[in-house]
Amino acid sequence: MKLRVVIIILYDSEKRFLLQHRSKDAHLLPGYWAFFGGEIEPGETPGDAVRRESYEELGYEPKFPRLILEQDFKEGQTDGHMYVFIETFESDKAALRLQEGQGWGWYTETGASELKMIERDRQIISFITSYLKNREMPVR
Repeated sequence: MKLRVVIIILYDSEKRFLLQHRSKDAHLLPGYWAFFGGEIEPGETPGDAVRRESYEELGYEPKFPRLILEQDFKEGQTDGHMYVFIETFESDKAALRLQEGQGWGWYTETGASELKMIERDRQIISFITSYLKNREMPVR
């Protein structure tokens, strides 16, 4: 059975993405920069899971998470399917609370290119950057 995961990519008015610096003892990709999110629990929809994960990891309740990408992936011996959600973050950034990982930050695609990331995540950032450039109105 495939592992099913969700990620939430919050972006601000400057089109910077919120990324997580994973803990050095993380089960997957320790020390890497990645997105917030996690595994879909039995009985959950991807939308339910992205709301739960966002609250658990950031103390944030998404208002209008938009599913913009689905893709299969392989990480080591694990086959999975990923649901990628985005949302404009217009609230006070000080209200966010880092609950997992060793750090976080807001990055542009160029800024993220300097971070230790897996190639699949870089491709997602590139996809989302292009997606946002081609939209006149922000995705809410």
